[in-house]
Amino acid sequence: MRDYLPKIEDYPAYLEQAWQQHLAPRQPDAPTVISLFAGCGGSSLGYSMAGYRELLAVDWDKVAVETFRLNFPGVPIWQGDIHKLSGNEAMHLAGVDPGELDVLDGSPPCQGFSTAGKRKFGDERNRLFEEYVRLLQTFRPKAFVMENVSGMVKGKMRLMFAEAMQELKSSKYDVSCRLLNAKWFGVPQSRERLIWIGIRNDLKLIPSHPKAKFREIDAAIAIMEVEIASCGQPRVLLADRMRKVKPGSNLARSEKTNAHFSYVRLPLCGASMTLQKSISFGGITIWHPTEERNLSIAELKRISSFSDDYLMPEDYRDAVAMMGNSVPPLFMRAIALHVRRLLTNQIE
Repeated sequence: MRDYLPKIEDYPAYLEQAWQQHLAPRQPDAPTVISLFAGCGGSSLGYSMAGYRELLAVDWDKVAVETFRLNFPGVPIWQGDIHKLSGNEAMHLAGVDPGELDVLDGSPPCQGFSTAGKRKFGDERNRLFEEYVRLLQTFRPKAFVMENVSGMVKGKMRLMFAEAMQELKSSKYDVSCRLLNAKWFGVPQSRERLIWIGIRNDLKLIPSHPKAKFREIDAAIAIMEVEIASCGQPRVLLADRMRKVKPGSNLARSEKTNAHFSYVRLPLCGASMTLQKSISFGGITIWHPTEERNLSIAELKRISSFSDDYLMPEDYRDAVAMMGNSVPPLFMRAIALHVRRLLTNQIE
């Protein structure tokens, strides 16, 4: 508990205020950002809420790109294998020359590192950070932000972490990396992530991270009075079993297969557990704290800090995948504001 922190008394109103900041016209001197591995736009929304102007987004997933385009019609997005995006083409699409960009953002896919997965050291997706570094060296932005799962600093994966850190520093950036949890930045979800912040070393500025900003938000209150349609169709037998599960607890074992699942009920007090990218109705699901159903798409948007007006896929599984893969917008907003202050030397 961090009782010394201020409390967000009206989370929906706070989220709506941030959404209006996203919709506001950009200032002439607005900082610029490019987002690699942009997904459906979680990070992009955070930067926009912080007053940035996005010049380009990059992602390979068709559903994610379609979702991004619906919500950011004015931002060019390149869809495809990032290995095939040359530095020259990326600069042409963004309309910048080396050194002009303010921030390069990116969340290289993390399945090989995640403690929720099989943690394969040789997973080829573990090497996608090299593409991030390649484009970092192309754009030479004033600063960069890179995000990944906490599993990258656990066990044998620490070797990959050390390699990534070395590559970033050798690109002539001063780099700091910290584990931050979104729940201390206005997001009603416990989501711990590694955040790298780098400042180009010719700027002579010291990289740092934002400090915890708010007390934990009760997710059960955050989801009140939102739409409860589009919540999937859990099996009758599962719903019967879930009646016995208390808020904040889980149904961990299948009686027939002895397989371990994670059917978890949202707690009545405190932040939600981490929303993961995959879901099946014999798999990973976050349930309503008191009702026998999954959280609806609208409720999942609330605990992920997407505005009620943010457009998500109508398919439940696709919507969960989009949010489970995203950096929560309010989390990235706090990071983006901090980096903006770093670049203007306004950090106390």
